[in-house]
Amino acid sequence: MGLLLILAIGLVAGVVSGIIGTGSSIVLVPVLASVYGPKEAVPIMAVAAVMANLSRILVWWREIEWRPFLAYAVPGAPAAALGARTMLALPPAVVDAAMGSFLLAMIPVRHEMAARLVRLRLSHMALAGGVIGFLTGIVAATGPADVPFFLGYGLTKGAFIGTEAAASLAVYAAKAATFGGSGALPLDVIARALVVGASLMAGAFIAKPFVLRLAPDTFRHVMDGLLLVSGASLIWNAFA
Repeated sequence: MGLLLILAIGLVAGVVSGIIGTGSSIVLVPVLASVYGPKEAVPIMAVAAVMANLSRILVWWREIEWRPFLAYAVPGAPAAALGARTMLALPPAVVDAAMGSFLLAMIPVRHEMAARLVRLRLSHMALAGGVIGFLTGIVAATGPADVPFFLGYGLTKGAFIGTEAAASLAVYAAKAATFGGSGALPLDVIARALVVGASLMAGAFIAKPFVLRLAPDTFRHVMDGLLLVSGASLIWNAFA
């Protein structure tokens, strides 16, 4: 029943992230942490995120901007590997509390960043990649932190979704490889991750017709709601 629930929620998360470019981790991490525990949820989500981002790349391949992708991914991938090694050394309750606190903090921070960042350069993208990559290695659900940077660079709609997905793919691939090398991806965890990833991939293809119709205000409200619910759920799990 737990796997069926995750499969259904994964499909919904795939549609949501396919429309707004991010958010699948925010939806799924609390559910995965509740069913399998936070220490297993993070490796599962790392593999599933690789599949989810691959699907968004396939959908928006022709729209990807490669210069900001490289600027973000080159420092972001090794930073994510370092963050993943840090996460493996932390107790499960600390991982839950860190993930939840980060998501709740991103609500005001994201609005402040979006209000202040007008047009970013490649150096800003590289700095964002290093910092957010490290955080992604630890807390699993940093997608909303990317949004102001890729939008601030001037990317919108398909270009934003495809480029952010390509950069995130590099970060999550490094993270998943680190978990695999550390023995945190046994066969049962990989099997669960493949199921979750398949549902996310299906959702991304379903979402494509809706992207051009999405209003900016709708995007902001959906992201804030996801951050609030998921962050509160993870903190509840940490202290329950």
